Amino acid sequence: MKKFNFRKVLDGLTASSPGGSAGGGGAGGGSAHPGGTAGAAGTPREEIQETLTSDYFQICKTVRHGFPYLPTALAFDPVQKILAIGTRTGAIRILGRPGVDCYCQHESGAAVLQLQFLINEGALVSACADDTLHLWNLRQKRPAILHSLKFNRERITYCHLPFQSKWLYVGTERGNTHIVNIESFILSGYVIMWNKAIELSTKTHPGPVVHLSDSPRDEGKLLIGYENGTVVFWDLRSKRADLRAYYDEAIHSVAWHHEGKQFMCSHSDGSLTLWNLKSPNRPFQTTIPHGKIQRDGKKPESCKPILKVEYKTCKNSEPFVIFSGGLSYDKACRRPSLTIMHGKAITVLEMDHPIVDFLTLCETPYPNEFQEPYAVVVLLEKDLIVVDLTQSNFPIFENPYPIDIHESPVTCTEYFADCPPDLIPVLYSVGAKHKKQGYSNKEWPISGGAWNLGAQTYPEIIITGHADGSVKFWDASAITLQMLYKLKTSKVFEKQKSGEGKATAEIVEEDPFAVQMMYWCPESRIFCVAGVSAYVVVYRFSKHEVNTEIASLEVRLQYEVEDIITPEPEIIPQFPDASSQLPSLKSLSGSTNTVACEGMMKDSIPCLSVKTRPVRMPPGYQADLVIQLVWVDGEPPQQITSLAVNSAYGLVAFGNCNGLAVVDFMQKTVLLSMGTLELYGSSDPYQRQPRSPRKSKQFAADHVNGHCTSPTSQSCSSGKRLSSADVSKANRRGPGRPPFRKAQSAACMEISLPVTTEENRENSFSRSRSSSVSSIDRDSKEAITALYFMESFARKNDSAVSPCLWVGTGLGMVLILSLNLPASDDLRQSEPVMVSPSGTVLTLKGAVLTFACLDCTGTLIHPPYEVWRDPHSADDGEKTRKRKLVMHSPSSSQDMGEHQFAVICSEKQAKVFSLPSQTCLYVHNITETSFLLQADVVTLCNSVCLACFCANGHIMTLSLPSLRPLLDINYLPVTDMRIARTFCFSNEGQALYLSSPTEIQRLTYSQEMCDNLQDMLGDLFTPVETPEAQNRGFLKGLFGGSGQAFDREELFGEATAGKASRSLAQHIPGSGGIEGVRGAAGGVIGDLTRARIALDERGQKLGELDEKTASMMASAEAFSKHAHEVMLKYKDKKWYQF
Repeated sequence: MKKFNFRKVLDGLTASSPGGSAGGGGAGGGSAHPGGTAGAAGTPREEIQETLTSDYFQICKTVRHGFPYLPTALAFDPVQKILAIGTRTGAIRILGRPGVDCYCQHESGAAVLQLQFLINEGALVSACADDTLHLWNLRQKRPAILHSLKFNRERITYCHLPFQSKWLYVGTERGNTHIVNIESFILSGYVIMWNKAIELSTKTHPGPVVHLSDSPRDEGKLLIGYENGTVVFWDLRSKRADLRAYYDEAIHSVAWHHEGKQFMCSHSDGSLTLWNLKSPNRPFQTTIPHGKIQRDGKKPESCKPILKVEYKTCKNSEPFVIFSGGLSYDKACRRPSLTIMHGKAITVLEMDHPIVDFLTLCETPYPNEFQEPYAVVVLLEKDLIVVDLTQSNFPIFENPYPIDIHESPVTCTEYFADCPPDLIPVLYSVGAKHKKQGYSNKEWPISGGAWNLGAQTYPEIIITGHADGSVKFWDASAITLQMLYKLKTSKVFEKQKSGEGKATAEIVEEDPFAVQMMYWCPESRIFCVAGVSAYVVVYRFSKHEVNTEIASLEVRLQYEVEDIITPEPEIIPQFPDASSQLPSLKSLSGSTNTVACEGMMKDSIPCLSVKTRPVRMPPGYQADLVIQLVWVDGEPPQQITSLAVNSAYGLVAFGNCNGLAVVDFMQKTVLLSMGTLELYGSSDPYQRQPRSPRKSKQFAADHVNGHCTSPTSQSCSSGKRLSSADVSKANRRGPGRPPFRKAQSAACMEISLPVTTEENRENSFSRSRSSSVSSIDRDSKEAITALYFMESFARKNDSAVSPCLWVGTGLGMVLILSLNLPASDDLRQSEPVMVSPSGTVLTLKGAVLTFACLDCTGTLIHPPYEVWRDPHSADDGEKTRKRKLVMHSPSSSQDMGEHQFAVICSEKQAKVFSLPSQTCLYVHNITETSFLLQADVVTLCNSVCLACFCANGHIMTLSLPSLRPLLDINYLPVTDMRIARTFCFSNEGQALYLSSPTEIQRLTYSQEMCDNLQDMLGDLFTPVETPEAQNRGFLKGLFGGSGQAFDREELFGEATAGKASRSLAQHIPGSGGIEGVRGAAGGVIGDLTRARIALDERGQKLGELDEKTASMMASAEAFSKHAHEVMLKYKDKKWYQF
């Protein structure tokens, strides 16, 4: 454990900060060196013991939430009751009861074509687009591949695994059918060649195999469906076709009647044909369910293809025929539909998205029994729906999984681990009132697996902001995810009528309410949102419904063009050509008056209209104030790049590429609106001059590549109360552009901007801002990239802490603003708050990302906050109205008053300063060739560290205050701006990012959590007895075919069928089972896991041995019985009677 003596360190350093300059104007004199105070020997601040070492850190993915992105395949185990979904990116998601949610990935990344469970065996077969079959072991919490089989000469089109069989039928594009042993994953020498299956007289190729299934009546007969309309009923024993059926329309799918005498085909003309094995010459029934019947008695008109049909029988009612597609062509606008035919009733269920696949869930796994369907699982492109078939109106089940994360595209995320425990029940109670009605009252049918809470007990909340202006709060405790509460921020604004877009002041064409940035104080429950249309909404939490008007405030930002002199400071001249010279620069001023638009020039009008009438606000988050930036001289306002709130001070602060605004949301007034350049005063290290005389409350700005720069900002913001309002737009997409991405500079990775070209995408990663004088000469705009409210030392000679606002810019400059708050709480509502630059300037390389303060013991100081109280409580007495403020975290104010460490991290480096001396104690250059996207000071194991995510994919942690590297792992390359925009760290070693437009990936950088992860994950496989087959009865057994005596092993085994050609397919051993666990886990947990898997496998083999023994006994008894019957039959016959 390393110790650092700060007295000695400080004594050897000068008082001036390297690279930083400090201005005067401080109040009172104090010790420049905290370590130099008399009588300080033996105090805790002398030595800081850093408890975190590299042993505390390890990176691993924990769980993935959300809807599988680009789904392609679906499978269900009717005994284990678990569902598998395959995707175009080679992922598999396995879902069971809530909490059982497993993500696996094929290393090749090839799309999953088909999935097949080994029913009740704890295994899954996947067929991929690279013509490889994989066998997954599901008897471990992290499934792994046991075997793979790569086809070299043929392309896989369809697979079928009969129930309780170890032989997998594989159909190919050439029309051949191969057979694979599931246990060894070796190809059998038995092949059904296409030219043997069709008649010799047929001159054309039948096309790829689109269907394979064994007859429910006789397992020795295989039904093969070819794309061109040919169906072959193949006798596996005699190796010949029993019958062939031809239809002049292409086949998409085939389904059996459970008795095995009839089968149904779906075709490309929207027709269903029903065939009888006794008369295969033509179908005995042909229907086009959605075709219009012609008046002249001709065949109904063709419809869209029926892509899949299922034919399920019931003992006490008519069979169900369920299919997707088949709608009439004349209904072009009709949505994708699932049709359920039950007797004469036809029900069409319209879906919101195209249907990928569907499966009917039945009571029995045996194909030769009455199926008794009870539900249909419908996999859509962006949703998963389960329909209840047991009720006549076919209601859907309420989905317990968090698959609606992407209901509107996610634009930003926040993650709070170890937050106050009362928040989750409170948010759930206000959110539960909005539950939808009309769901099925039955239990969710996908109920397999097992899940326990595990050892992790602290509450976690994830907040997602969306393109439609909605904000969702999620309970993320114990690696699950459940929605608690949804807030619609667009409700504070008037709806924009269609067609008015160009005539109004909107600055984005689509998603004007998109959420761009969020700031949440869990203790005070203050929530603040910045939207893409340049507005900020402050919300307060209340358990009571209110009807009130929304208070609003307008803030003016303006940029004055060079060489144009403003004659009178009170009048803002209009420049008609300003837009051509500087298309996106503006200036901010504290003016709240609104000037009407004259002609085409938009001036002093906000982008959106706040509702002026009283608005009903339900319990939950209620808008307290809306702050909007306004148009200036025909120029739209710049988007907000940083945001911070502080409930104790009652202030909100936000900045953009022009400057900074501070608003008092208690008194609803603007305290400060100032250009970045003017915040420096005489302390500007570059001695830049404004380009023209300007009012004292105007902005300079920093502009990069024609877009606002915005760094990741987690700071609090201060501001006067202007008007209560609701959150509004945040999405900055241009028309037809992909969803969000972050701004164009390294400093701007928190804001999403449209990707226009590949070149822009390249630039957003390669270009980092420089702090050189030359770059400043070129462009005097400087974005506000980070804000942080804190009790701190504003000036070098301060002897005590006072309220401060730390401001970080895109050029690596750090400014401290002094906040002068009324002395008593009684005066807070009436006395003005004063905000003034302190003259302190510190510098870093690259745009500033985050701030934090540590006390003299190295403990993180929490910014002050107001304890939450209901603003609309029924008890409105004096006692209720008094604010309860928490000003300091655990360490005492006496210690805090003497000495602090300020931790500042930019996109290039981290620095630790000693306050109030402003001496730079430690510098760590994090990256030279890349830049940071996200940095946060987080707590872990009762200590504190700096966690960083770099654009080159590295995740790093640094010790505090000494900035020693503790972890540096190349985790994932930032291939998509979505990752950069949504990556966030939280306490206790937790982090997350949006891995696809529909999924949240959570990960941990804590060794302790990696070790305990195995106990937290759900079990996919639980021991369940396979239901017994129904007694078939004597007559059915006698006349129902010889299916039970069919021995696949004898027919397909090497002894009979021989070996398959080695060049046809290549066997690849997998890393699953015990081999996979060896590398994955060490110590006692790994040993226990290995022992458990070994026991599982031993139990499985013993079970199989029992089954084989029982089967042999049954065969012996049957042989003995048949031999006795033969002997009796021929006992009295002469030789010539045989």
